[in-house]
Amino acid sequence: MKINHISLLVSSLETSMPYYECLLPQLGFVESKPQVWTDGEGFFFQFLQAHPDTRPYERYGAGMNHLGFGATSAEQVMQIRHTMQTAGFEVPDLKNLGGSLALFMKDADGIRFEITYYAPGAAVVD
Repeated sequence: MKINHISLLVSSLETSMPYYECLLPQLGFVESKPQVWTDGEGFFFQFLQAHPDTRPYERYGAGMNHLGFGATSAEQVMQIRHTMQTAGFEVPDLKNLGGSLALFMKDADGIRFEITYYAPGAAVVD
């Protein structure tokens, strides 16, 4: 069995969707209908409006910590950072992780995305 979708609830679709409309095409996703993106291989991201007065994301709280994507090259990681920054989104510096190059970003609600080029032989998770 494979994971086939992730539903992300955001505090404001109006605020969050420009971020995802910039990021997801760079990760190989296309919008199949409003607020639904697919990789074309059976995996979907669905974005929904969170209910008012609900608790926001917490970096070290229980629940999902981050979503990680493997880049095909270090140049791809640098290009994604450049594109997001040029589009006006806050992006941190790149991290060199023993030869692997990582970008850790977060959306308006603090949901974190990792884009990493892994050096040959590097473990995706420790």
